[in-house]
Amino acid sequence: MPCPVQHNSDGALVLDPYVRNLPAEREALYAEGPLTRVELPGEVTVWSVTHHEEAKALLTDSRLVKDMAHWADFQEGRVPRTWPLLSVIPPTPTNLLGTDGKEHKRLRLLTAKAFSARRTERLRPRVEEITAELLDALEAKAASGEPVDLKEEFAFKLPMNVIGELYGVPDAQHGYLKDMYVKFFSSVTGPEEFLETYAALERYYDDIIALKRAQPGDDLTTELLEADEDGDSLSDLEVRGTLQVVVAAGHETTVNLLCNAVRALLTHPEQFELVKKGEVSWDTVVEEVLRYDPPTSNFIMRFATEDVEVGGKTIKEGDALMVSYGAISRDRAEHGEEPHPDTFDLTRAKGRHISFGYGPHVCPGAPLARMEGQIALPMLFERFPDLKLAVADEELKNHPSVVVNSLQDLPVVLRP
Repeated sequence: MPCPVQHNSDGALVLDPYVRNLPAEREALYAEGPLTRVELPGEVTVWSVTHHEEAKALLTDSRLVKDMAHWADFQEGRVPRTWPLLSVIPPTPTNLLGTDGKEHKRLRLLTAKAFSARRTERLRPRVEEITAELLDALEAKAASGEPVDLKEEFAFKLPMNVIGELYGVPDAQHGYLKDMYVKFFSSVTGPEEFLETYAALERYYDDIIALKRAQPGDDLTTELLEADEDGDSLSDLEVRGTLQVVVAAGHETTVNLLCNAVRALLTHPEQFELVKKGEVSWDTVVEEVLRYDPPTSNFIMRFATEDVEVGGKTIKEGDALMVSYGAISRDRAEHGEEPHPDTFDLTRAKGRHISFGYGPHVCPGAPLARMEGQIALPMLFERFPDLKLAVADEELKNHPSVVVNSLQDLPVVLRP
């Protein structure tokens, strides 16, 4: 049976590191909101915002910052430096995730070209080409009738190839990065392995930077190294921090979007029929999947520089706050009571999701992730219109992470 939602002795809702019942956890977080205390793996307790309007307000509140120098529990030693979830909290303010205000604006300006709408649109033919190549490679397995892991063979390879080409990451290293990021995002990675993984990724990106300095190429890593705005440029630490963020988020978000979309469509045939009849666009599919089953469950962290009142509760100076996108997607005030927010409904007319964030830190790669989903999903189902799950839906398991909403695998039969 799925692990029930529990509370610790202080009343904080305990998040399951093995993610055995994500729908129940989302609903429990929403029910206890708009602001509630949660216990993360390792018995680390933080605040979580779980309602839509309160999340938008806090995501634009300058009293909540990304610099962990303001996190009292960490600075005073109550959170160990080997805590696995530190992997997604920048230790120093050297990238877009770890800065605010003028410094964040500066970094965003220096990296803006990499994420511009014009550059994203120029990638469309290449995304279509890579998608076609991956579908061609699946033909042999389709002919055999044997199950194939669609996450491994398609959903991972597409965004990893796209982001890899953008930043000059060699194809041969994609598998290495996949293995590293499985550990990087896990909530149950042991302390020694966590430190080894973090250090290995830092060395990897330092090596990429050194290579591109010696041999500049037609890629965004080279552009980051050469970025200049009114005499300002990025330091190597800032380039490394940017690469760490964009390569991790640039593939992980899209992998989860593609897997969650395929799962949602196959398990809601009446909704999929609307797409097949042309009554609902693939753009709508992408947006409803982003709301219904967001790629990121919880995004950590922001830290209070002074007391902040929310919903009759106080985030005290030095406290940490995470944003629970899975719970926010269930907000009745935003998305309505009917159709209920816990249902996948492509005719939903009320509400807008914020699954890519909101405010100054909204995900700069969101247009690219959306475009990959809008291209890959119709091409996949056009090639394999009878594609079906190879196991019962309830047998699909989540990767053990309270941060990313990622399936361990997605076994399908391409041509039953």
